[in-house]
Amino acid sequence: MNKIYLDYAATTPVDPAVVKTMQPYFSKIFANPASFHSYGQEAKSGLEKARKKVAEFIGAHDDEIVFTSGGTESNNLAIKGVAYKNGKRGNHIITSNIEHHAILNPCKFLEKQGYRVSYLPVDKNGLIDPDDVKKVITDKTILISIMHANNEIGTIQPVEEIGTMAREREIYFHTDAVQTLGHIPVNVEDIHVDLLSASAHKLYGPKGVGFLYIKKGTKISSFMHGGEQEYGLRASTHNIPGIVGLGKAVEVAKSHLREEGAKLTDLRNQLIEGVLKNIEHTMLNGHPKKRLPNNANIAIQYVEGESMLLDLDMEGIICSTGSACSSMSLEPSHVLLSLGLSYEVAHGSLRFSLGKYTERADIDTVIEVLPKIVKRLRTISSLYSSSKSTTIIN
Repeated sequence: MNKIYLDYAATTPVDPAVVKTMQPYFSKIFANPASFHSYGQEAKSGLEKARKKVAEFIGAHDDEIVFTSGGTESNNLAIKGVAYKNGKRGNHIITSNIEHHAILNPCKFLEKQGYRVSYLPVDKNGLIDPDDVKKVITDKTILISIMHANNEIGTIQPVEEIGTMAREREIYFHTDAVQTLGHIPVNVEDIHVDLLSASAHKLYGPKGVGFLYIKKGTKISSFMHGGEQEYGLRASTHNIPGIVGLGKAVEVAKSHLREEGAKLTDLRNQLIEGVLKNIEHTMLNGHPKKRLPNNANIAIQYVEGESMLLDLDMEGIICSTGSACSSMSLEPSHVLLSLGLSYEVAHGSLRFSLGKYTERADIDTVIEVLPKIVKRLRTISSLYSSSKSTTIIN
């Protein structure tokens, strides 16, 4: 059976061109880039070429890129690094209640140390109101962290407005761009950010590598102590194969950004329209227009997401019930609950995330198979049999 992979938001396969570029750095160009001998300097050359590619891709300077192990570390460095370095200036952080746990958990950690965090609500489409940000700013606010686009529902946030507001008030602004880099245009000057997190494995690069953009002049401290790698902000011997792979992944993404975005938007719309048309009591989660080109998160009432997921898997269709990072929990997605969905409806939501290898025939198959699965599951659902007078979704 040929599998249809529609979980690209969780991770992507490594592009063959990326694998090819990485291979020499496992065996031939293997030296430590901190070494002064010729082998070390050859490895260092690969490191700095990758740094330049990443910097150019987001409109930054080379020395504003700090390589990390991925999005989680980048987010932790941004949140904790700014908090610890600027604690004398203030102790207030602003974020949203639909952030990835790699933002929410560091914020909760800092709250235990005396920092104060404001968690902003979102509307029914998952959008943050910039006015809500403005209302909670105080003279103790040192950081605003709002994700560029949500990993579960795909809603793209008004980061330009928020970034402008933060800059006017001399407050550092961080965005988690793990889901957007390589999929929609990202330019640090256009969105007025001081810090930006990204991860290679979300754009057809290897796992275990990412970066944090840190605008020149941003006061930040390291929370990992050891050597002086990455300007003293990220101790540890460099993962040269991974970093070189990230550089190549960025290069590939840059050459296909607009073309792939248009293709995926078209396929995404086909999927959304097909599912909503062919299955009653369904709705789209997230903003209908301000969303990632590859994201379709759909609530299907009277059916459990886990049951649909398993049945789809049996049919060779791979998708998700929400964030892969929280899929081991039986609790419904905190993002979906923040939209105002009930526990039951949140539990019945599926996330389809498309990618460069998705074809129209794949979408046709989902539209054909999913209604049959939902129909069968509803016939054995006590909720559905007693739901005629309690429909939540039209």
